[in-house]
Amino acid sequence: MALPALTLSQRAQALEKALAVRRERADLLAALKSGALTLPSLLTREDDVVGKLRVRRLLESLPGIGAIRAGQLLTDLGISDKRRVQGFGTKQRARLLALFRTTD
Repeated sequence: MALPALTLSQRAQALEKALAVRRERADLLAALKSGALTLPSLLTREDDVVGKLRVRRLLESLPGIGAIRAGQLLTDLGISDKRRVQGFGTKQRARLLALFRTTD
């Protein structure tokens, strides 16, 4: 499928929108890392900023969780490495929240 041809102004608007979304996502992950935001409160958001976030990146943003531990958690929970937050099943979301409920 070919991408639609965009004018220069449409392209500039799309780039600004993408930059704003990336900036908001980075701010959310930084807040999660610092402890200012909890995992349950982040997962209750139902917008594209959180929905399109990869679960692995979300786990790596938790305090004390690195790349290796995030991979182990994904394997233990039966969640694909490529899964995004919006693609969570009800059971996967519940298992993840139960795992981190004691730290919140």
